[in-house]
Amino acid sequence: MIDKDRLILEFENLVKIESPSRKEGAIAHYVADIFEALGYKCFFDKSAEATGSEVGNLIVKIPGSVPSSPLFFCAHLDTVGPCENPKVIFEDGIFRTDGRTILGADDKAAIAILIEVAKILKENALPHPPIEYIFTTCEEIGLLGAKSLDASLVDSREGFVLDSENPWEVINGAPSSYRFELKVKGISAHAGLEPEKGVNAIHALSQVISSLPTGRIDEETTMNIGVIRGGNFVNIVPDEAVAEGEIRSHQEFKLEELQKLIIERAKKIIEEYSLKREGFPKLFHHFEKIYSAFYIPPEDELCQLVKKAGEKIGLNMVFRRKEGASDANVFNEKGFKCLILGIGMQKVHTTEEYIALKDMIITTNLILEILRIKSESVE
Repeated sequence: MIDKDRLILEFENLVKIESPSRKEGAIAHYVADIFEALGYKCFFDKSAEATGSEVGNLIVKIPGSVPSSPLFFCAHLDTVGPCENPKVIFEDGIFRTDGRTILGADDKAAIAILIEVAKILKENALPHPPIEYIFTTCEEIGLLGAKSLDASLVDSREGFVLDSENPWEVINGAPSSYRFELKVKGISAHAGLEPEKGVNAIHALSQVISSLPTGRIDEETTMNIGVIRGGNFVNIVPDEAVAEGEIRSHQEFKLEELQKLIIERAKKIIEEYSLKREGFPKLFHHFEKIYSAFYIPPEDELCQLVKKAGEKIGLNMVFRRKEGASDANVFNEKGFKCLILGIGMQKVHTTEEYIALKDMIITTNLILEILRIKSESVE
């Protein structure tokens, strides 16, 4: 039933449409036109007011042919950069670019797969439950589209996000994450004429950073400091320095403990700083939760549905936790039950990104089998 040539063409069309975060308008309307031509109801939500995107999230309603509870499938419309004028190469069953840009299989391969599924359902008398497609914006810059989605617009209470690598892997857990900022205020002075009158904020902050753990803290917790800013001129003692970082863990209490540790160590360093003058340096800190962890046990009905579907098409499905985040974190936090399916994309967020057509076909078949089994479960 899968039309390989059609799937190839659709994917190539999608990746040629540039869609960096907040500039998803062209691809969103392209996708909406496809589903409207198939006769399905499409509409955009009002999330653009919050995200700053050119459009809201696109929601597509596909009526079911059996009286079953609905399922949703989600893919995001935006990509990371560089994505300007991509040259797509399809050779030996592999999609890649000429190396100047990302490919955009993350997450346009998922969009192409969902379009192919919809066309197959339209062309064939296949029993299936009601289906909702959710195409989100601004996923790559903080899951903003999903966060701004009005959950009342979605009838389904469970579904899948297509946003991972291998088709035989199901992501049933992902961590919580906090972003944090540590800011040190010092006193500026001429670095050559009177350095003793200054308090070097960069120097103080560097001592704070060197006292903190980084990297893998344990098997389910990580910490990273990824941005440092400070100073303007080499001949001026800098009066401000800022470090930005993140902490992730599958256990919320570990993040609470790590946050406490960061603050306590930073305060201690600043209080004991050897070059303190006139109450400086001063420390300011801010922590913000970006997304919440989720975990769906393999025994759950939704996991078992995927496992059974995989077995039917010859896949030994593996359930695992993933350290990265996706829209699934947000959907689970909003009260949906949501797993992450792989689509075959590899080396994402790099110009070496690629995807095999055979993996896209596997995921397409997996979704069709999920829909078939879901339909058969109707009493």
